[in-house]
Amino acid sequence: MIRASVRAFAIVALAAAGLVTLADAQILAPAASRPTLKRAVTVTGDIVRIGDLVENCGPVADVPIFRAPDLGTRGAVPTERVIEAIRPHQLIGIDTRGISEVIVTRASRAITAEEIAARVAKALGGQYGLGDARNIAVEFDRNVRTVNVEPNVTGDLQVASLTYSRRTARFDVTFELLGSAALRWQLMHYSGTAVETVDALGVDHPVERGEALKASDLTVIKRPKSEGGTLTDSMAVVGLAARHQLRPGEPLHSADLMKPQLVQRNDSVTIIYEAPGLTLTLRGQAQDNGALGDTVSVQNTQSKRLVQGVVSGPGQVTIDATPAHVVGAEPAPASEPSPSDQPQREHSVE
Repeated sequence: MIRASVRAFAIVALAAAGLVTLADAQILAPAASRPTLKRAVTVTGDIVRIGDLVENCGPVADVPIFRAPDLGTRGAVPTERVIEAIRPHQLIGIDTRGISEVIVTRASRAITAEEIAARVAKALGGQYGLGDARNIAVEFDRNVRTVNVEPNVTGDLQVASLTYSRRTARFDVTFELLGSAALRWQLMHYSGTAVETVDALGVDHPVERGEALKASDLTVIKRPKSEGGTLTDSMAVVGLAARHQLRPGEPLHSADLMKPQLVQRNDSVTIIYEAPGLTLTLRGQAQDNGALGDTVSVQNTQSKRLVQGVVSGPGQVTIDATPAHVVGAEPAPASEPSPSDQPQREHSVE
């Protein structure tokens, strides 16, 4: 490697002295050590140097030639401009490989809006006791753009000032990031609202009235803790039916659900008549809607007689004809004397 660098330097010196032509220099330079233009590069500083753009450039590698793009951005430099910028530094015989431009990217650490919101929630949870930061919903007054800082700055955002009103749920915060020159003159100031939330149940697609809920229909949505009344136990919800149409994004409440209607009014149903040692099956017409365990009226299709039974399954009503047991009065003890056997008390008249 050292030998190749010395050889390249010697060729450059000969070309600079006019002892060899550019074509001769390209012939003398071996392909492995010939300066070669890069197609795309990433720089970490604010200056682009020859060595960033050209491989095998020898002692001129650290020579600055361009200003780097802004943090987190990229730019395209035409090949002609690169060659023109390098020419005064006596680097000859550059193999451009047919590249028309070089893409230069400035490396950065991106602080996203999500990261900023999480930092706000953490600060409010710790300083104002709003609970777990994961359960604090933060909304900014304006769109928050990504902030790009130097890639070697790895510390957390530090709170410079923070105020919060529990009455209005409004916050005002200013952050700083130690060690970042990019943020030295840039103010990271944000305002908005923050509320503590709970995990409530909702549906992930529209559910029509009367449709029974399955576990796959449910999703978890964040709702303000102050709302109250939202359903959170999926085991208690699965199997219940929608009392009205349910829409995604809305939390479920007890009033939104009901037991599934297994019998619908005017539907044909099966009447099961049960008596000791006897079971009869008849056809009937439901006069009411009913869920499992509800008592409904049913008309016998043949006799037109109205009877009442208990909904025992889909389209099924059971009538239990088991006679009730009546307990009679206990007889008087045999040893108790009758009124006629009682001794009569004598009354005297003076």
